[in-house]
Amino acid sequence: MRPRKTILLIGVLVIWVLMTYLAFMRSVRVTDGSRPRPAFSNDNKLMMEKVQHFEQNLKSFSDNRKNLYRDLIKILRQGNNVPSVAAQAIPIVPSQESPRLAVEEVNGVKERQSPAEEEDAKDVLGVPAPPAPIPEAEDGRPEVERILSKFQQRYLNNDPAFPVIPVVVFACNRISVNKCLDDLIRYRPSADQFPIIVSQDCDDEATRNTILSYRDEVTLIQQPDQSDIPVPPKEKKYKGYYKISRHYGWALRAVFGQGFDSVILVEDDLSVAPDFYEYFLGTYPILKRDKSLWCVSAWNDNGKDGLIDTTAHDLLYRSDFFPGLGWMMTKDLWDELEPKWPKAFWDDWIRQPEQRKERACIRPELPRTRTFGKIGVSNGLFFDKHLKYIKLSEEFVGFTKMNLSYLAKPAYDDAFLKTVYQSPVVTLDELKRGMVMTREPIRIAYHTKEQYKRATKNLGLMDDFKSGVPRTAYRGIVSFFYNGQRVYLAPSANWKGYDLTWS
Repeated sequence: MRPRKTILLIGVLVIWVLMTYLAFMRSVRVTDGSRPRPAFSNDNKLMMEKVQHFEQNLKSFSDNRKNLYRDLIKILRQGNNVPSVAAQAIPIVPSQESPRLAVEEVNGVKERQSPAEEEDAKDVLGVPAPPAPIPEAEDGRPEVERILSKFQQRYLNNDPAFPVIPVVVFACNRISVNKCLDDLIRYRPSADQFPIIVSQDCDDEATRNTILSYRDEVTLIQQPDQSDIPVPPKEKKYKGYYKISRHYGWALRAVFGQGFDSVILVEDDLSVAPDFYEYFLGTYPILKRDKSLWCVSAWNDNGKDGLIDTTAHDLLYRSDFFPGLGWMMTKDLWDELEPKWPKAFWDDWIRQPEQRKERACIRPELPRTRTFGKIGVSNGLFFDKHLKYIKLSEEFVGFTKMNLSYLAKPAYDDAFLKTVYQSPVVTLDELKRGMVMTREPIRIAYHTKEQYKRATKNLGLMDDFKSGVPRTAYRGIVSFFYNGQRVYLAPSANWKGYDLTWS
């Protein structure tokens, strides 16, 4: 720090100490008996005077302290261009997750102490003043643009074979975001190629401090619009989904606005597999090349142990169902979706035929993400029954060294449909009772929604539809493992498309 700034700081501290000392001495003179003691009948009056003097001195002390903080921050910021890095203060990091803080975004706020209680707690615990806010950009640019402007590279060494793909982590008020960030940092092969950008909504201080504790390992951007969202009366209980959609739209506009070619989207309650980055790097070229694809997802909705081949670490599929939960999208797709981005329920909206346009996503047999977030706007929907049993892949697969051209639509459709419809047909009861005589892949046929629902419920598969599409399905076919055997739950070979009335 420069000498002039040091002198200014010392001066402010000296003035603050003197003011505090004078306030204290004034209080002592009032209460040390130096004034003539009134008669016993005036005790109540004397007590009220003492209380009033004490309140005045306490207010004076509080005002002096706030003025000191403001002066210190002003001096520190004068003449300095604060660097646009994520961590600008040494925050207080929570030592463990607090269940009370992991509240739902649907409420928009968490349970808080009263201002008086917060002030008392700070005095007792010695909590420092909150970190100074990131200063506004002097050139008038939006704050998020100034923060993200440090990412100048679009390709490592200007080589298109090595794209820079930001990982955008969406956070709100879960301090357990540290579990997600620990995984992402642990397995990240290159911080330059995979910058981690944490986009926080909700303005939760404990979560923000947890994110800031990672310093230059991650970059924090904060959704600035914390205003209430008008919600139709019938949808008040879904307000959280409105806030999530607003947050996603803002963050994607900000990140893609920096010129990135693609991004990986991750929720703050996801664990990732060791080959998470390798998986996306390996599938990136085909996503860019094949216009019948619109995303790559690390998720398998039916990825429970017992429903997947745990030895098929490198097996990938095309899927008409948008999986989400750790997925990669391109800027071309964002340019298409951004003008009509929805006010709520963005994930259901993106699955509608108007958005999907008969395009598919790539998904793995073994999931590369797993959720640990039971509490959230969905109230743990599916978690206890299904999500907590998802098996995370533990093997590293060198996808960048593999030939993944089999995932291109013409080659995939030909090989996949031939495999499915050449498989022998068995009934659900035969499979359940162990009466299948072959260990080769088999097929269970369905023709109605009721037949499909009966089969999935009996086999432990997820049984719902979104815009008529079953989870994980490709051309209506759901592939899974049962008792160590590949099974295809499939419609007739002359399938004509998805029926929206099945949703």
